[in-house]
Amino acid sequence: MATLCRDCLRVTAEDVPACPCGSPRLVRHPELLRLTVAHVDCDAFYAAIEKRDRPELLTRPVIVGGGRRGVVAACCYVARTRGVRSAMPMFQALRACPDAVVIRPDMAKYAAEARRIRALMEALTPLLEPLSIDEAVLDLAGTAALHGAPPAAVLARFAQAVEREVGVTVSIGLAPNRLLAKIAAERDKPRGFAVIGRAEAAALLAPEPVTLLPGVGPALARRLAAAGITRLGQLQALPERDALARFGEEGPSLVARARGEDPRPVRPEREARSISAETTFERDLREAAELERPLWHLCEKLARRLGEKGLAAGGVVLKLKTAGFALRTRHARLPAPTRLPETLFEAARPLLRKEADGTAFRLVGIGAQPLAPAAEADRGDLADPEAPRRAARWAAVEALRARFGEGAVVRGRGLAPR
Repeated sequence: MATLCRDCLRVTAEDVPACPCGSPRLVRHPELLRLTVAHVDCDAFYAAIEKRDRPELLTRPVIVGGGRRGVVAACCYVARTRGVRSAMPMFQALRACPDAVVIRPDMAKYAAEARRIRALMEALTPLLEPLSIDEAVLDLAGTAALHGAPPAAVLARFAQAVEREVGVTVSIGLAPNRLLAKIAAERDKPRGFAVIGRAEAAALLAPEPVTLLPGVGPALARRLAAAGITRLGQLQALPERDALARFGEEGPSLVARARGEDPRPVRPEREARSISAETTFERDLREAAELERPLWHLCEKLARRLGEKGLAAGGVVLKLKTAGFALRTRHARLPAPTRLPETLFEAARPLLRKEADGTAFRLVGIGAQPLAPAAEADRGDLADPEAPRRAARWAAVEALRARFGEGAVVRGRGLAPR
């Protein structure tokens, strides 16, 4: 049994009852010094940044999100004790927690702080795979000599650095693979450090519900329940042949994950599958003409994000959410990849007009899918020889906005009607 003190970073190969520094934050595990895969998740990241910047909110319930018609982007742990959850409609969140302080998201600020945390991660290992703005998986195999400490101690030191330099906390899961590391990270939030070893994984997972596994959503959970399987232990006991017969090609993989097995390596570069932008309206919109203006702004935002990622859109995905929260998605393939907002808009507008049948919509979004390399975008051909010129104009517009502000150049269709 090895022991790590998360405060003084003392590591011993024995199970010590207390640390000489007096800290109660001890991590004990027989495999502690052999595990290398870590899942790092910032605790209530957006809300934590806001509380850091406004200390008077430290004990208050804080919700980061849009107006009453938006959704909760993030909430602090005080708000979570009142029943508030991420992605919850704001009216439900405020009904559950009427005294919450609601703060509009400041994505530029959150992204800047996320980059600071990412830089601290990159100093630990080259095997770093970002999963979201505030979440990543790392493999520290072979780094003990570099850091002069085992991965567990290096991770505890990293958590201290994040608190000291950024002012937020992280939770860490340490395990032999990605799946178990993610499950571990969720077990001890906030400011947690949980360990799941290879030897104990199957027994530890057996009594848990099948929904504990990432990727097992409501639909798959219903299929499993129909087969009499609600606990991971029941999945573990399923022979591979039966799993294949009952659940198809995903069956054997599902059984393996129920046992805590996960062969996926940590990939430093994770390929983006889509890029999107969306907005929730302050009031429901019905007419195509009034829906087109926010769609245009989103196309500009999407074009900017594509440029930042060095990617182009090979197609567009229109997303609409009705007043009753029903989701509609419509797709259109582009004849050639693009990073231009007008091309994105012209592809999405017919999809929008077809759906604007008098239905009240509360949200519109636009996505780029599939993605293509930026070098393939807007080259121009006999069918569209002006594409390179439009690309040059868009680059000039973005340069002016970067220098003089977003309002320096505004297209007519982006102006509000008088």
